[in-house]
Amino acid sequence: MQIRTRSEQLVEDTWDLGSLFSDAQDWEQGMETLKRCIEEAPSFRGSLQKGKEEFLATMRWYEQTAILAERLYNWAFLNYSSDASSSEQVRRYAQVSSSMSQLSAAMAYFDPELLGLDDTVVEAYLADPAFGDYAVFIRKARRFKAHVLDEAQERLMALQSEVASVPRTTFSDLTNVDFDFGMLDGSPLTQSTFSSFLMQEDRELRKKAYKQFYHVYDASKHALARLYEGQVKQDIFRAKARGYESCRAMALFPDNVPIAVYDSLIAAVHEALPTLHRYYRLRARLLGLEKLAHYDVYVPLVGGIHTNTPYAQAVEIIAKALAPLGAEYVRTLTDGLTTERWVDRYENKGKRSGAFSSGTFTSKPYILLNYKEDVLRDVFTVAHEGGHSMHSHYSAANNPFFQYDYTIFEAEVASTFNEQLLARYLIEQSEDQAMKAYILGKQLDDIVATLFRQTMFAEYELRTHQLAEEGTPLTLELLRSEYRSLLQTYFGDAVEFEEESDLEGLRIPHFYSSFYVYKYATGISAAIALSRKVLENGESARKDYLTFLSSGGREYPIDSLRMAGVDMADEQPVREALATFANLLSQFEALA
Repeated sequence: MQIRTRSEQLVEDTWDLGSLFSDAQDWEQGMETLKRCIEEAPSFRGSLQKGKEEFLATMRWYEQTAILAERLYNWAFLNYSSDASSSEQVRRYAQVSSSMSQLSAAMAYFDPELLGLDDTVVEAYLADPAFGDYAVFIRKARRFKAHVLDEAQERLMALQSEVASVPRTTFSDLTNVDFDFGMLDGSPLTQSTFSSFLMQEDRELRKKAYKQFYHVYDASKHALARLYEGQVKQDIFRAKARGYESCRAMALFPDNVPIAVYDSLIAAVHEALPTLHRYYRLRARLLGLEKLAHYDVYVPLVGGIHTNTPYAQAVEIIAKALAPLGAEYVRTLTDGLTTERWVDRYENKGKRSGAFSSGTFTSKPYILLNYKEDVLRDVFTVAHEGGHSMHSHYSAANNPFFQYDYTIFEAEVASTFNEQLLARYLIEQSEDQAMKAYILGKQLDDIVATLFRQTMFAEYELRTHQLAEEGTPLTLELLRSEYRSLLQTYFGDAVEFEEESDLEGLRIPHFYSSFYVYKYATGISAAIALSRKVLENGESARKDYLTFLSSGGREYPIDSLRMAGVDMADEQPVREALATFANLLSQFEALA
């Protein structure tokens, strides 16, 4: 099977980016407008401190400029993500990234001026209904007062931001475009197909895929280690420049998430590791192995189940599973996944691996997939990304621009919630005990991947950053040693690792968005609690949940989740999710 080129994709299988720009010429015209805005930006210097009307006029100009910049960036980013082998898409993405940095530099005066105003003056302004669309943004921005520099320093930070993205973009280009993993068993081995190979029943095929895949990473391991070291050093630079206690404190500050939430997550998961080790021992028994290899841990717990779910059928299944969220939710999502063309469905050469949702205030909430009909997990991926996009849909529809953008902390709840409803539906609809066991195994695997594994990643990020902050050089040997130690802690004595197993730590793209992954773990914990509430309590819980989806960035994430009915500042949701894992494991053992 050959991977299609971008031009070979069917139009109906690709996203319609017309809600951003009609074509490249339209985008280029938008870039000219943005250029004029960048040139105009310095003329607003001092306006925030000239009085209420000048302040309001500046906010309105800022809003329109930011909406345009968001649209321009997203159009270029989505095109680049769908085909990074196109020099034109690379050029446009680089061009708009540079312009975004220029805009930030041209507006370096904004935050210092905003924070220089007296509290009494600002609150008097915000009492005027004309400031209603900006009040939340202004109050949240002023919370950063201790970490905002003067205008000249802010301009330097903005100019440096383009350089700061180089480790991330280089890692992406290296692993998604330059790396050639070759062919295996008549099919291409790629970032996207690797997971499919590791789920195959043929152990020798899994081993070959694993060895062949990591051979490519091994050949570039020194460069990859340097890229990650560069990312960590960028984090340290920004944290020190802005006066944060640590990189982690800097990452958690915007969401107003206490450090204790991060620490208690790791502590709770460590307490539950005996149950995780029990899961791996069960997996070894089911596979007839004394010890698992690293390439054995992703095979479905129930073998012999082969599924084929065309994309259209996947959408139908998801629509039925999400019925508890109401007809409007289901209709909007179904249309988006099909006729409204929110989705870029299938893999092509140069396309980014994995999946994501990305929309803007004025556009459709787009979804990138690499959908495969023979991978049941991909049906869950559609539901997952659909949850993100519906969150974006409700947020943009119910909030002004400066208030619509929710946090990643909240986002992972909306996506994982949909997966919970889908799993429940598939188990209830199946009359085949083997299929029920298969879905239970899938739920177990998902909690392992999202709660346990992401917490392991979060612990790795914490270790590497703390070591670097203490002055310890992040050598390739140290990075591999730290990652192998965590592999052994989390997988236990049921798994024997290969020499190259710790290279996994060099291939995780989320490590280039530091202290991000812990939100997957908190997200699934909140989603398990909220999905249970909606299924058990009906209409009132559904309304609370949709209110949460509609809240956008109105509240800090822990406060918005409290409105939905779960308190993530408390350890209880994480402990309940871990208890759910133990319960599912017992159910599975009874069926198996």
